[in-house]
Amino acid sequence: MTFELLASDFYSYENLLNEQEKTAIAELRHYLETEVKPIVNGHWEAATFPHEIVKGLAGRNVYSYAWDETKPFENSAVFRGFVALELARVDASVATLVGVQNGLAMGSISVTGSPEQRAEWLPKMASGEIVGAFGLTEPTSGSDSAQGLRTVATRDGDEWVLNGSKRWIGNATFSDITVIWAKDAADGQVKGFIVPTSTPGYTATKIEGKQSLRIVQNADITLEDVRVPESLRLQNANSFRDTAKVLRLTRAEVAWAAVGNSVGAYEAALRYTKERVQFGKPIASHQLIQDLLVKSIGNITASLGMVVRVSQMLDEGTQKDDHSALAKAYTTARMRETVAWCREALGGNGIVLEYDVARHFADAEALYSYEGTREMNTLIVGRSLTGFAAFV
Repeated sequence: MTFELLASDFYSYENLLNEQEKTAIAELRHYLETEVKPIVNGHWEAATFPHEIVKGLAGRNVYSYAWDETKPFENSAVFRGFVALELARVDASVATLVGVQNGLAMGSISVTGSPEQRAEWLPKMASGEIVGAFGLTEPTSGSDSAQGLRTVATRDGDEWVLNGSKRWIGNATFSDITVIWAKDAADGQVKGFIVPTSTPGYTATKIEGKQSLRIVQNADITLEDVRVPESLRLQNANSFRDTAKVLRLTRAEVAWAAVGNSVGAYEAALRYTKERVQFGKPIASHQLIQDLLVKSIGNITASLGMVVRVSQMLDEGTQKDDHSALAKAYTTARMRETVAWCREALGGNGIVLEYDVARHFADAEALYSYEGTREMNTLIVGRSLTGFAAFV
């Protein structure tokens, strides 16, 4: 498969990848363009999920790259960022599926699990045999998850009993396991548990009526005396600080997905404006349309520079919470501007699914909000700059 730089990669950041990484990107891009892109608008409109892509994506190693137990070859965080970009460039819901499976669920097991838990679960999840979800957010606890969790885990001999509820849990209507975060009734600290979704007392109900990321199957989860053995408690998850280690990784990945969503909208707008003829010539030849396109590519290029550097810092071991927080806050804000400009360039056709921009426009709102709102990420960075925590 021949690798070609994306036209939207104006400063050629993809040339930072080695040849093996470029080949993997080319193969993933081909699969997404030929097998996934043709079906996403239909599933988005129907709010249904194309289950066949779970194994299809696994065949392109998208769940495997980050973890020692599963990676097919040594790779960089910048490469893994471009994987997230390619996914969101075609569809942000598909990127979210992978982000939940690979980043949140597998990330929880990799970062806070024991060697035995990693060896047992990660290969099965990398192959797509097992689909995971991540249960942190609750109906009354989102931004304040560090303190506001109401789901409780009570030790009972060699088992734990979980009671509580979760909300907005991606993949949860069809996941095989969900990583549930709960407060230990004994010490008040947040612990993590691998919960098979077939466990008695576990119920997942699809959230209806979403107007963003409609392909993602978000669910409300109810936990009523759900019993899990001690062997399914994540052995190195002892407080919310450990949960935050997972979020630090996935927050940067969402920043990459935001860039990808912007790229998808920009490419669709560029294609449309070159083909759409008004007053006897393509509208791409008009100054005001070119202004919208140039502002869009400027946002994409600036955002790419930020996420590339954040990923390089991850490889160097210097990335901190405030670095990924700034990337997420900045790139999602620029994404919001970019998809709006791209929608504007299409005029009335900008609200029709057929032209793709409408989907990227709507999906931007969810990316802007999840994995930490702009406000919360701003406060994380503000604390780093000033030394003062202004969260309350």
